[in-house]
Amino acid sequence: MSDHHDSAGSWTLLTGHGHVLVEITRNPDARIRDISPAVGLTERTVQAIVADLEAAGYLTRTRVGRRTRYTVNPESPFRHKAQDGLRVGPVLDQLTAMADAGTPGPQADSAVPAIREQS
Repeated sequence: MSDHHDSAGSWTLLTGHGHVLVEITRNPDARIRDISPAVGLTERTVQAIVADLEAAGYLTRTRVGRRTRYTVNPESPFRHKAQDGLRVGPVLDQLTAMADAGTPGPQADSAVPAIREQS
């Protein structure tokens, strides 16, 4: 039997937009050139994604001297109707807390609890 990662293919659960948003949440002072290798996308692609996220209200850019600081809007809603009414903040909090703590995610064979609906 082959390794789970070998048979999983090349897709990822998060899109490029999701990866960039998580990385900016973790490091709001990151430059495009810092975000690019962290998410595995070209600088040009990251720049376009940041522009998309800003246009959609997921983040704002503020110039601080010669640098740019990003502020993520945790109240932004998910864009898919399947997550209607849910906000990105709690998911970003979970992903960044796990990454910052160096906590690996659940093992492939372990059960993952379902996300409960917000009322």
